[in-house]
Amino acid sequence: MKASVNRISVLTGRNLKEILRDPLSIIFMAALPLFLEVLFYLVFHKMTSQFEMQYLAPGIVVFSQSFLTLFTGLLLSIDRSTSFLTRLYVSKTKAHEFIFGYTFALLPIALVQGVMFFVIGGLLDSSFWSVGMIYGVLLSLFTSFFFIGLGILFGSISNERSIGGLSSIVITGQSLLSGMWFPVEGLGKGFMTFMKVLPFKNATMLIQNAVSGTDSLFIGLILPLVILLAYTVAAFVLAILMFRKKMKAL
Repeated sequence: MKASVNRISVLTGRNLKEILRDPLSIIFMAALPLFLEVLFYLVFHKMTSQFEMQYLAPGIVVFSQSFLTLFTGLLLSIDRSTSFLTRLYVSKTKAHEFIFGYTFALLPIALVQGVMFFVIGGLLDSSFWSVGMIYGVLLSLFTSFFFIGLGILFGSISNERSIGGLSSIVITGQSLLSGMWFPVEGLGKGFMTFMKVLPFKNATMLIQNAVSGTDSLFIGLILPLVILLAYTVAAFVLAILMFRKKMKAL
């Protein structure tokens, strides 16, 4: 166990250094969502409650995390195309240790993003400051696991040229199927059910309810979290299996 933890720690440190060598990608992941948060709040928050900060900031946090899928997938696929992972494949490092090494390296980025968007939200709207922001930041780590897991899965099964297309599906899904840009009350019952069984709306609703509060603990927090965790576990299990398959193929 100790040896496994040490290998994960070493891989995490290496991956974090690799991430920090490309600060432009990190800036891009934060700049676009931050621009949208400020723009939509200033322009639309007086017109509709959809863009009040208690709804907008949590939605932006999760939307920004969807870019982690692209970022993670590129990082892993590039490593797979070089001799770095090839050399490690012949070591005692196991598939799940590789996976956790990438995951733990990306969690600080997700955490900083969540804190930043909430702080900006509080600066734009002082009523947004609340204890719920702390709950929102903590639960945003769970939502980030989902997007990182998808990125690792995509990076395990495809090359860097294909990552953009696969990740765009996730980014588009989070944008259009989460209800963050439009009220969902007027949608048909069938489409609403479709949205509720997918992870995108559940991820957004989880953070929104953590920040603003909810009348039903089960419907507002527990159920979205359970659905999100189910998708997250599935993504990581598939990622580990596919990564292990690639290791054995060499």
